[in-house]
Amino acid sequence: MTDAIARAANLLKEHRASIDRLDAILVYTLAERFKHTQSVGRLKAEHDLPPSDPARESQQIERLERLAREADLDPEFARKFLNFVIAEVIRHHETFQS
Repeated sequence: MTDAIARAANLLKEHRASIDRLDAILVYTLAERFKHTQSVGRLKAEHDLPPSDPARESQQIERLERLAREADLDPEFARKFLNFVIAEVIRHHETFQS
């Protein structure tokens, strides 16, 4: 193995280790977020509030797109990701309503 290939392999290993750490952070962050949204869902059910809040959802999407642009992340990807998360949160909230 040449020195260049060995250096590339080492860099690849370092990048993958960083990606693995970031994936763990994402999973734990999402778990924490869903703990809060579950509490929100219970609160909404207790007070007969609708599981969805379109105005809030729209504000959050705009906010996340802005943050994505600031972070140099594709805002379209950020919007799709948040829409997926919101749909899952609403699904959870609806189970509390039954």
